[in-house]
This record gives sequence, structure tokens and C-alpha cells, in this order.
Amino acid sequence: MTAALIKNLRETLARVRGALMRRGRSAQEADDLVQEAWVRLACYERDQPVERPEAFLMRTALNLSIDAHRARMTRGDEVLAEDVVLIDIAPTAEATLLAKERLERLSVGVSRLSETTRSIFLSHRIDGLPYSEIARAHGLSITTVHKHVAKAMLQLTTWMEGW
Repeated sequence: MTAALIKNLRETLARVRGALMRRGRSAQEADDLVQEAWVRLACYERDQPVERPEAFLMRTALNLSIDAHRARMTRGDEVLAEDVVLIDIAPTAEATLLAKERLERLSVGVSRLSETTRSIFLSHRIDGLPYSEIARAHGLSITTVHKHVAKAMLQLTTWMEGW
């Protein structure tokens, strides 16, 4: 290539790059699109001559830019794997062990409740039954059921306190 052709090519590539940047592309994106357009021009010229290579480059780069925009709108932005930070939210072995110990302590506390209070408390907290249904099953008033649940909560909170 002669110096004049190289100068003309650089000016053409700069114009294409500028057009892409005026349409919102970053310098890096514009460079990538110009390079892709250049590769397509080279491939196309193998089979047939291109009368106006500058126009071919411009149109190809703009079409590639539009295609990239459409792809981003349908698939979202691409993220490089090395830019992704993975956070392991699984509990640690220590946290799992402490949770098991707390559950065992709570189980002992529940077993220390009176039979009626334990039954009413578990019916409400575990089975999710409303006070009215528990009261009917045990032949008690709703207020008495409420007092049994409150009593169980107080005893279990005291039992678990400081542990």
C-alpha cells in the first residue's frame, strides 16, 4: 500500500469511528465495531470487488452497532466472568452447628412446658391453628388459649436467654 492509500484508510476508519461515537458508542466499542466492519469488508472483497469501500465500512459498522444494541436490549449487557463476584450465602459449619445446638436447647425447653401449654403452643406455632379452633379442641376459652401461648413464649424466651 502506498502512503496516500494508508492515509486515506486511516481517515476513513477515523470517520467511521467518529460516527459510531456520535451515536453513543464508547471509544472501545467503536474500535471493536470498526475492526469487525473491516474484517467483513476484507472477506467480502475476496469474492467480489467493492466499488465504494468507505461506504461499505460505514454502513457495515452502523449495522453492527444497531445489531449490538438490539442484542443488548433482548439479552442484557454482557459481563465478563472475571468481573463477577460470587458470594457464598450458605451458612458456615460453625453457624450450622450453633443452629443445631439452639434447636436442641429449644426442644428441651418445649419438653419442660406443661402438657396442655405445650399442646396449645405447638398447635398455634407449628400447626398454624387459630386460637378459636384450639380453644374449641381443648374446651377452653380463647382468652385461656392466648394465656397459654403467652406463658409458653415467656418460659421459652427465659429458657433460651443468654444462650
